[in-house]
Amino acid sequence: MKHPVDVHVGKRIRHRRWMNGTTQQQLAEAVGIKFQQIQKYETGMNRVSASRLWDIASVLSVDVSFFFEGLETVPSGGAAASDLPGDILTDKEALELLRSYYAIPENQRRRLFDLARVLSEAA
Repeated sequence: MKHPVDVHVGKRIRHRRWMNGTTQQQLAEAVGIKFQQIQKYETGMNRVSASRLWDIASVLSVDVSFFFEGLETVPSGGAAASDLPGDILTDKEALELLRSYYAIPENQRRRLFDLARVLSEAA
């Protein structure tokens, strides 16, 4: 049975890898494992050891703490993290939107953010 923390960490690995434009194969080669192992980490089927998570964080240019952000929203009753409503890490369209958003120059990005906030408040 998958542990909710393992599922959450796996989703954060996939999210960051996708945001960087890194393939499972590229990440696997960079940390010295097979891509199938990355697949297992990303689905929560296998737990990521502390040293392996350190290596993955280094390759993906984030602090190890990145993989645990939002963990307080993971249910403790054993339900999978994917059961959470509005789980943005499972929505490919949302991830693509985030990638595009961060590709915009910072000053324009700030203006777009303000526009989105105003539109959401009006909805």
